[in-house]
Amino acid sequence: MLKSLLFTVASLCVFKLSLAGELTFELPDNERMCFYEQVDKGTSATIEFQVITGGNYDVDLEVAAPNGQILYKDVKKQYDSFTWTAQNSGIHTFCFSNEFSTFTHKVVYFDLQVGEEKPAVEEMNDHHTAMTMMETSSVTIFENNKAVLDHQTHFRLREAQGRGFAENLNERVLYWSIGESVVVIIVGIGQILVLRSFFSNTSKTSTRT
Repeated sequence: MLKSLLFTVASLCVFKLSLAGELTFELPDNERMCFYEQVDKGTSATIEFQVITGGNYDVDLEVAAPNGQILYKDVKKQYDSFTWTAQNSGIHTFCFSNEFSTFTHKVVYFDLQVGEEKPAVEEMNDHHTAMTMMETSSVTIFENNKAVLDHQTHFRLREAQGRGFAENLNERVLYWSIGESVVVIIVGIGQILVLRSFFSNTSKTSTRT
């Protein structure tokens, strides 16, 4: 079940080479997993994460600057978003921790955006005149497609999270039903044995008389 869920969600989350990335990964219990990204000084960056399946749907996250300064730290969060501007150039560290969990694996999704996205029209930054109708339409379509893609990603994550919760609940209901059935069978057999003992005692008493 977990592997199929990972495959479904991972199909929509692929690393990009343009200083922005989305990733879905499995975080085992009692484990800490770190990721690294080069961020230049003065560059704005945003990390957004969400726990898809596992336990209470919570993890710890710590974001550290190249000099070791802790920029963000929070524990047992289901989802959150953090934006900062780098004060120093270098490798920034993002560590997800599931060390507080003894038995439960987690499936975590995160989206990292570093810097501003390139414009839809490459020459937009050099424009000193108004854009043509074609360029305006291209920019509008590009922005709308980004919004649609973002909504689809969040809806698929919610669907995956809901499906994982439903499958987990279904397993619990199944095990509970099996347990109740076993208890009913044991009680039924016990009642039969008790009734048989009553009749056995009566026959022995009448024979002795």
